[in-house]
Amino acid sequence: MSTPENTQNLDQRSMRLEKLKKIEDKGLNAYPHIYRPNFNSASLNKKYADLPNEEQTQDVVQVAGRIKAIRNSGMFMDIYDDTGKIQIFSSLENLPESEKEILALLDLGDFVGVEGTVRRTKRGELSVNTQHLTVLSKALLPLPEKFHGLTDTDTKYRQRYLDMITNDETLKTLSKRSQIISTMREYLNNLGFLEVETPILHPILGGANAKPFITHHNTLDMELYMRIAPELYLKRLIIGGMPAVYEIGRVFRNEGMDTRHNPEFTIMELYWTYKDYNDMMDLFEQMVQYVAMKVNGTTECEINGVKIDLGGHWPRRSMLDLVKEETGVDFDQIATAKEAVAKAKELGVPVDDNANWGTVVSTVFEEKCEHKLIQPIFVIDHPKDISPLTKTHRKNPRLVERFEPYINTWEVGNAYSELTNPIDQRERLEEQVKAREAGDEEANMMDEDFVTALEHGMPPTGGLGMGVDRIVMILTNSPTIRDVIAFPTMRKK
Repeated sequence: MSTPENTQNLDQRSMRLEKLKKIEDKGLNAYPHIYRPNFNSASLNKKYADLPNEEQTQDVVQVAGRIKAIRNSGMFMDIYDDTGKIQIFSSLENLPESEKEILALLDLGDFVGVEGTVRRTKRGELSVNTQHLTVLSKALLPLPEKFHGLTDTDTKYRQRYLDMITNDETLKTLSKRSQIISTMREYLNNLGFLEVETPILHPILGGANAKPFITHHNTLDMELYMRIAPELYLKRLIIGGMPAVYEIGRVFRNEGMDTRHNPEFTIMELYWTYKDYNDMMDLFEQMVQYVAMKVNGTTECEINGVKIDLGGHWPRRSMLDLVKEETGVDFDQIATAKEAVAKAKELGVPVDDNANWGTVVSTVFEEKCEHKLIQPIFVIDHPKDISPLTKTHRKNPRLVERFEPYINTWEVGNAYSELTNPIDQRERLEEQVKAREAGDEEANMMDEDFVTALEHGMPPTGGLGMGVDRIVMILTNSPTIRDVIAFPTMRKK
């Protein structure tokens, strides 16, 4: 069923098609192969920053951009490139005869190239006085209404290009995302890490506890899983002799969607030989601070009106201590899973009757503590029951040497002293298989090849995973993950 908006767009398209025909009837190509501007908005404003008001130069420049404002029948236009606005002044007496009629055929959204001289208006606006005007791309559909922009959130994410055209903040956010990831690479490369690539299609599910997407390879006639984590392949590279590796790429989890979760998202995972989880805390903290300073010029930021300070030395608190602090219950003194379940229910935390001790502790922490972790903090020493790929804690056999960093109540990473004992690893994965057979769809599978690789020897290693999208959210003051992913997953129309 057509809507008033669709009807209006169709009417506009018809009118624009007529204008396109008139342009082509003049022997002009409205979609030329190339145009070479020699200035953009930023470089133009920088060069002529000291040009006085009402001053006219004889400097001829070439600029290009999308028309976002037209005034006085085309005499004044504002065109935009990725660095900002350029005002264009087109006097009919200065234009060649063949180009004069083109002004009336231009619309908002069109791309044009302008060659002309630079001047500063009486009001102080830097302008280009047109000598030659070139249509670079005739837009056949209109832009969203100027003053309200793109207000429909579904369209905002489904037609991201319109959001970027009408909302400068969206363009800045997505551009800053690129800078953030580039700076992460710079930081790790400077430490001697090698960037690597590992498979996205996995024959065995592993590396994290999550529900997978499943696909089928026709030639091999086998099911494959879209990776939920690159961990086990990256560890194979460590075993093979690479001392420090990282990968930045997409992972896929067939789970719920909300302001912090998208079915496909970007992760950064790294592994560093002869390090442990203490080193990984130092690395995480310092890398985030380095990136913040490089892209924002400060370690202070704000999200949803809350001020966050990423600087300094982040606190390191055990999960058990945080739970005890909030609930008064020391779960380390509770001997059995059954007793832990009963205590959780006393606290009003719903847990499965068959949950193990570690799952209970983790669930109570999520319910009672997570929402209070505003400033950066490392939550360390997690239960062994829920950490199948992690070395047992040196002081407490019920725990492992694992941490999760939290910022703005969000878990933004996960890191371990990596489990390198192949016998222990096999036993842990066998427990995961049992959990899977009992109905836990998120449990790991047995990866015989990975265990075999471990049996060839893996040095002490620290590993770290970072949720890149959430770090970008924090550094760009973005309240939802959809704002920092250019094309978030959407329900089919």
